[in-house]
Amino acid sequence: MNARPGELFYQDLLETCLTVGELMIEGGSEMYRVEDTMVRIAKSAGEPDPRVFVVPTGVFMSLDHGNYCQSTLVHERNINLELVDRINSLSRAFADKKITLQEVKKEVTKMAKGDYPNFPIWLQTIGAAILSATLMVLFMNNYDWIDFPAAAIVGAIGFLSFYYFKRFTNVKFLAELVATLIMTVIAAGLVQLFPQMIIDHILTGALMPLVPGLALTNALRDLFKGDILSGMVKICEALLTAFALGGGVGIVLKFLGA
Repeated sequence: MNARPGELFYQDLLETCLTVGELMIEGGSEMYRVEDTMVRIAKSAGEPDPRVFVVPTGVFMSLDHGNYCQSTLVHERNINLELVDRINSLSRAFADKKITLQEVKKEVTKMAKGDYPNFPIWLQTIGAAILSATLMVLFMNNYDWIDFPAAAIVGAIGFLSFYYFKRFTNVKFLAELVATLIMTVIAAGLVQLFPQMIIDHILTGALMPLVPGLALTNALRDLFKGDILSGMVKICEALLTAFALGGGVGIVLKFLGA
């Protein structure tokens, strides 16, 4: 008869799985993928009946038929698919017996401390500029090269404003609102300097890096998978972000009388 795993084993497994779930939610993963990854790790460790409940603000898990149960809160939700992919690869390597549970715990603990792949801010800013300019052309169906660089500049400044302001506030959606205010003021100033520019074209492209497209997509995928609560929470977050973006533009344009 196999010996029953000890308390230390269950504590290590719970801590590892909860950290994995928290990191995946912070990276922007769908809830069903978080649950699948946590269950895969637990079953690969020898736990026959892991029970997992995941929502965008927290992760709950029990092992050994409910004798061991823990939860953790999730305070940040961003988009970092490199982080999600690395954790998925780690869980699959553990399922294939290529690494041990202690190695998985060591790696996810390092990631929880910030040691995970991320693009430098200068590269993200360049990406925001390229995205803003190219999507302006796509959505407006207008190859006006006067607005093209303006959209790139305004989009880059808006992304930087959002990135740095978000680090100094815990108020949700305030960073998006402030970044949009700054972008609209700059766009209006450029139009005053160069009357041939069209502010609608510039802002349409510049806002794209901040539009919660992936969050809305993941919300729909959660809904289709049956995670009604998670899907509705994400849809509400995406809508509030959209309202913050639209509100920032509206406030400035109303104030300027545009």
